[in-house]
Amino acid sequence: MTNSIEVKDLTLNFGATSVLKNMNLTVAEGEFIVLLGPSGCGKSTLLNCLAGLLDITDGQIWIKGKNVTWAEPSDRGIGMVFQSYALYPQMTVRGNLSFGLKNARVPAEEIAKRVARAAEILQIQPLLDRKPGALSGGQRQRVAIGRALVRDVDVFLFDEPLSNLDAKLRSELRVEIKRLHSRLNNTMVYVTHDQIEALTLADRIAVMRGGIIQQLDEPHTIYNRPANLFVAGFIGSPAMNFIKGETVNGGRAFKFGSVTLDLAGYEGGAIMDRPKAMLGLRPEHLTILDDAIDGATFPATVEIDEPMGADSLVWLEAEGKQISVRVPFEHRPKAGARVHLKVDIAKASLFDETNEQRI
Repeated sequence: MTNSIEVKDLTLNFGATSVLKNMNLTVAEGEFIVLLGPSGCGKSTLLNCLAGLLDITDGQIWIKGKNVTWAEPSDRGIGMVFQSYALYPQMTVRGNLSFGLKNARVPAEEIAKRVARAAEILQIQPLLDRKPGALSGGQRQRVAIGRALVRDVDVFLFDEPLSNLDAKLRSELRVEIKRLHSRLNNTMVYVTHDQIEALTLADRIAVMRGGIIQQLDEPHTIYNRPANLFVAGFIGSPAMNFIKGETVNGGRAFKFGSVTLDLAGYEGGAIMDRPKAMLGLRPEHLTILDDAIDGATFPATVEIDEPMGADSLVWLEAEGKQISVRVPFEHRPKAGARVHLKVDIAKASLFDETNEQRI
């Protein structure tokens, strides 16, 4: 498989502040990569470096086998969709889609063909003669995506394109973007702080923090095998439960308070005895039982539940810690009930609290 984008030892400094640090990233031809992280982690900055909107301090950027490190944005063969629609209000949708092509002196016949193709793909044919003021937010964002599409490029860069939309529109356009990628099979790099967008859209996710990629992997792997505490805490809604404790008996068990859990079946590296360890448990990887199972359960008291439609998030107290468990709505226990929580240790995550890395 050939590479569409290669970022080699990229460093970006703003004065004395290091923003991106010796970054390396390879994006395969036709791959959908999502750059995910909190505000200020460097994801949009990296995208702007790829687009040529920021000059890097050191390193190289290659697109389609060509070194574009110092190339102008227009010479990089990319189409970019921003958070802001940035449409010309005085022009129709057709005018907005064709404006850049006219400036590039593309023949009128070719412009008409590209506009028609983009309108068909994005299902905006009935909107071509309307002006942006007569469009909804979702329709305007479709037009903004169409403006990138008509450039007929191999690489698309999306900078939080859905963040200004309401939840329903975000969900609808997320599906449209996924369909678009499936139909075009172009390389796409997509920036978001929304983990749901990342998990549903990406072939691979690059989770970023402080200008460094913490983990780059398929969504399923990042969700189930987070590389460190930051990734584990950032990915997942409801959030992962974290229990501080220690590994004992040569790493064969995890102990917190008066509870000792058997680690047989844990899928990880050599555990050993660690005086500072953290057990991470997704709410869906815990089961509420009436009776104890030696080495596999621990006692807890039900506090409250949060109905979430088809299921509920039940909050319990165990050994002074707050634990959340996802259960079918009709099976939620009553507040105050004394129960036992069964741990699916094969799906658990164990971290060394000292370096925060997954064990």
